[in-house]
Amino acid sequence: MASELQDSSGVYEYTEGSSSYPGEQQQPLRLRRVSSQDSNQNYPQFNWNTEEDEEGTSGPPRDLRSIPLPMSLKRAVRQVQQMQVPVVSSAESWKRKKTKSLRKLEDNSKQLLYVFALWNKTLQKIGGNFGSGVHSYFLFLRFLVVLNFVSFFLIAGFVLAPSIVFRSVGSSLVNSTGPAECMEYNPNPKVSVFYQYFLDLLSGTGFMEYSYLFYGYYSNTLVENKNVTYNIPLAYVLTAAFYFAFCLICIIARMGSNARVAVATGGSTMGSYSMIVFTGWDYSCLRDQDTKLKQKNIHYRLQVDLEEERLKKRAAALTLCQKVVLYSLRIFLHLVAFGLIIGAFYGISLAANFSQQNIQVQGILGLVYEYLPSIVITTGNFVVPLLCDQIALIENYSPSTTVIVALLRAVFLRLVSLGVLLFTLWRQITCDGNIDGVDCTLCQYNYDLYPCWETRIGQEMYKLTLFDLLINIAVLVLVEFPRRMVVDNWSCKLAQLVGRQEFDVPSNVLGLVYGQTAVWTGTLFCPLLPLINTIKFIIIFYCKKITLFYNCRPAHKTFRSTTSTFFFLVVLLFGWGLATVVMVYSLAEIRPSLGCGPFRFFPNMWSVVPTSFYNLTETTQEFLFFIGSQSFSIPLFALSCVLMCYFIALASVYGNSVALLRAQLKLEGRDKQFLVKQIEQLGRQLHIPTHNAGVQD
Repeated sequence: MASELQDSSGVYEYTEGSSSYPGEQQQPLRLRRVSSQDSNQNYPQFNWNTEEDEEGTSGPPRDLRSIPLPMSLKRAVRQVQQMQVPVVSSAESWKRKKTKSLRKLEDNSKQLLYVFALWNKTLQKIGGNFGSGVHSYFLFLRFLVVLNFVSFFLIAGFVLAPSIVFRSVGSSLVNSTGPAECMEYNPNPKVSVFYQYFLDLLSGTGFMEYSYLFYGYYSNTLVENKNVTYNIPLAYVLTAAFYFAFCLICIIARMGSNARVAVATGGSTMGSYSMIVFTGWDYSCLRDQDTKLKQKNIHYRLQVDLEEERLKKRAAALTLCQKVVLYSLRIFLHLVAFGLIIGAFYGISLAANFSQQNIQVQGILGLVYEYLPSIVITTGNFVVPLLCDQIALIENYSPSTTVIVALLRAVFLRLVSLGVLLFTLWRQITCDGNIDGVDCTLCQYNYDLYPCWETRIGQEMYKLTLFDLLINIAVLVLVEFPRRMVVDNWSCKLAQLVGRQEFDVPSNVLGLVYGQTAVWTGTLFCPLLPLINTIKFIIIFYCKKITLFYNCRPAHKTFRSTTSTFFFLVVLLFGWGLATVVMVYSLAEIRPSLGCGPFRFFPNMWSVVPTSFYNLTETTQEFLFFIGSQSFSIPLFALSCVLMCYFIALASVYGNSVALLRAQLKLEGRDKQFLVKQIEQLGRQLHIPTHNAGVQD
């Protein structure tokens, strides 16, 4: 490379065509200027001075790490940049120092966050030994742990802590105007035997029911004095609404980051393959263990791409008759899987009705009746997806498509099974939606069966969460460890045929989505459920880690994590939507219990918002009315449409540019292949010996 020093502007430029570098023995500057000007006419030039662009305007500094050049040339450029002393104004110098300081602060913050991030070493080890598919599951689990932990602090700060502090000093919002029969609520009976404490802990009844864990213990406290004004019912409703909005924002933000990765690879095997080959290696891996893990990780990712490409070629080679047979078989198997799911729904409905009819039974048998819906739901969620997985083997999808199809079936089963349980409870609470019925006329809900129906729903979600944790621990101890011991120590053909288990990513992801949906559904009625779910997911993380390293073998068929990780979040968004429907309906339609909770004297939970609104000052009311008026909303909507059209147009332009660049890369690759073939033919004609070299586009 030849370097050029421009005296007038202080610009250092490097051009291809020579092998000299700064710092070496070179010609004098004047002679080198003439030779450089002659040699630079036919070669591309690289202007490494980032202080000014071609038009003389200042621009942001360029990062050498992001420029595709040899390392030796980058070192030379760095040396010249360090020698360079540009003449700039004080304002421009301050701006550059500020930009450099901000970039350094950003890098240091990222490094600090990486140090304190949960389970980094463990996740790196999992990705190296079992591939990016399994690694994506544990990343998803870590995301849910952090989400629930932050959500608990939100609820504790605005609902739990004020309720504890103001419980003895607050006053009731209004006087009771409902029937006296509906006001009685005494959920804390005397415990006669010790094991009853254990039963109450598992079922959420007794001493657990009348605590800060459930909705019924919170009062309609209003604190007003010169320094502090706090409305517990209003804080309860707004915190629940903000909690759901916060979770939605976190999910969409994570979906956006994963979508950028999918767009960068183009969603294709070739794009992913290129990224792995050219940008896959981590040069910060210094230890032998880290290097081997990274090598295994790249091996698994390449294996996924090759498998996808092989299946695409085989699908493209099918004849028309073979395609008709294959699609007919898939439609028939879809109907079979749908029939299994419908049968599971019917069983859940029967179990929920039977459990609610025997709600008064005490002792161990009563605990079994309490957990009967959870048992049937868990059994259905285990058996039906297992059968659907066997069906998916016959459908002959690619590994990534198989994961997505299994997720769709399992999410439909799990989320709708939860919806069936909630629908059964709704029928019994509202007398099949007829509040004028015999059991609902007095209190506008079925008081005889549910004196505090909100707490009852919270108990059901609490039992689902706790039972899911117990099942995970029981499967680890009673199924997975014995299977591994039998396979390792028993040499019969049956044991070798069964073999060690593979880590089933779809079913495990759906377990997380199901548990998180139950938490979202029950948070309005059990405010401490996010904390319980945080502890549960931490325990599940270590259980799955133990299972993965001690009981599982690497999967024979891996899948691409780029699209699957994005689809995990889409499935989670479905669960959030189901829980949001339950929350909105509970806030707006069903009459709150008259004997418990912070909304016992309101016609519905949302009524506290307009009631509190009219207690605000006149100026605040006028401001809020203006925000909700057409004078504000129509211009805001128009501005949003303009911005959306702008970003859509910008994305379209970028998409076309990326498509053109990809097409150009393909053409250049074909040109190189053609030139290599011509060189080989010419070498054979001239009898020139050539070295064996593999050429890849």
